[in-house]
Amino acid sequence: MKRAGQIALTPFPNTDLSGSKLHPVLLIRQASSRADDWLVCMVSSQLHQAEPGFDEIIFTKDPDFAGSGLKAPSVLRLSRLAVLDGALLIGSIGSISEERLSAVRARLAEWLAAEL
Repeated sequence: MKRAGQIALTPFPNTDLSGSKLHPVLLIRQASSRADDWLVCMVSSQLHQAEPGFDEIIFTKDPDFAGSGLKAPSVLRLSRLAVLDGALLIGSIGSISEERLSAVRARLAEWLAAEL
């Protein structure tokens, strides 16, 4: 059963759609009540790729790291979103805390509402 806050593995598309690579993703929310589509963000262990003030880093010392299923400190890349069919989600490896999920959603909502 998929749910928001889970971290799953999936082929994640390159931004130019030239291909995809297997990555962990954070399930942010189901995108449709009529289809098994999910708004996700890519998760990467490449911390230098974090967009300052936007992306969320989960460190090994964080209380929800152990339950995340991640192997190393990682960045939840809110700057790399996609809507994917749930059938593409290979399986859950763990999940983040409800508190972190709420913070991620709030940060994303603020970004969407902000003027450029």
